[in-house]
Amino acid sequence: MANEFDPYREALVMEMTTVWPDAFDEWEQNRRLDAEARLHQAPQEAAELEYVRVHTGFCRKITVTESDLARLGLG
Repeated sequence: MANEFDPYREALVMEMTTVWPDAFDEWEQNRRLDAEARLHQAPQEAAELEYVRVHTGFCRKITVTESDLARLGLG
């Protein structure tokens, strides 16, 4: 289940991960890395954001959606 953006947890983010649905399997690695960087620069705008508790703080997990990519002009 996705969470809302949380400034407290965000301050404790130690790791970042991005989940790509199968629909984007054909995307080139460079294109994916660019999209991931842009998504994690503005996590408050991500459609599917989750904070996962890890030993050192939190891991920010963003699941890529078509609406995110359209917003970034990458769709």
